[in-house]
Amino acid sequence: MAEKINGHQIETVLPPGVTVEEIEIPVPWGHVAGRWWGPRDKQPIIAIHGWQDNAGTWDNLIPLLPVTTSVLAIDLPGHGLSSHYPAGMQYYIFWDAITLVRRIVKYFKWSNMTLMGHSLGGAVSFMYAASYPDDVEKIICVDIASPAVREPSNMVKQTGNLIDKFLDYEHLTDDKIPCYEYEEMIDIVCDAYKGSITRDNCKILMKRGMSPAPAHINKMGYHFKRDPRLKVSGLAMMSIETALEYAKNVKCKILNLRAVPGMKWERLDYYMDVINMLKQRADVSYIEVIGTHHVHLETPLNIVEHIEEFLEY
Repeated sequence: MAEKINGHQIETVLPPGVTVEEIEIPVPWGHVAGRWWGPRDKQPIIAIHGWQDNAGTWDNLIPLLPVTTSVLAIDLPGHGLSSHYPAGMQYYIFWDAITLVRRIVKYFKWSNMTLMGHSLGGAVSFMYAASYPDDVEKIICVDIASPAVREPSNMVKQTGNLIDKFLDYEHLTDDKIPCYEYEEMIDIVCDAYKGSITRDNCKILMKRGMSPAPAHINKMGYHFKRDPRLKVSGLAMMSIETALEYAKNVKCKILNLRAVPGMKWERLDYYMDVINMLKQRADVSYIEVIGTHHVHLETPLNIVEHIEEFLEY
């Protein structure tokens, strides 16, 4: 089928039997948007995207899974089609998302969860499993092991600058938000991802990541839908000691898919320290796969069999 996204025709072809439906989940500040793939009469896997991405990140992978697989891919607050936080509130990225997942689980009255996340979403899956170890059956983490780890001295040095940056973004009015032509915006997105995703897959993400400029600012073109306050993410980091303590509390089955070359990690040893700690207490399948950091979007065939086997395990 062909979708008309922001005035541009983008071809979307779903395999026979694959279904997807847009949903909205009420939250105190508005709604969380999602794409519910597969059957609606069974508890789904909750799929969580990466930082400044959106639920479209799973559009190439989920249709490859069996049609009986139910997946709810959400847009985190401030991302995609989900409501932004009210003025004055900060995003703490990992921590906020744990609360959000808990809201969703309680809203639907689910238990024994399976979570699947890429990058930030994988870190959230890890944190949720550590925070609610008796309520999670499985997690799938794509190219991430835990929330981003930083030295405490670095976090202390950055705090003041990050708070000032947040306050600057908070006062960014509509008329000061940059607007671009469609192809120009896709160019910007491709450049920002530094080869992690192709131009065609940038367009997939931008189905939910861009919208026409508001009529009242009298500008032509498109702007990013995501909340600019999301750019201030440094206040959400943790030390390796903290990450390892959380890892000690995870006891569900884990599939960790690390892409190679994938993300350029400052400290790959920290990644592996978390994996090794998890292995001491949980059933962990750590698999290295060929691909970019967005391997699930770029080359989903490289990981889909691993995911299918893990879900059946």
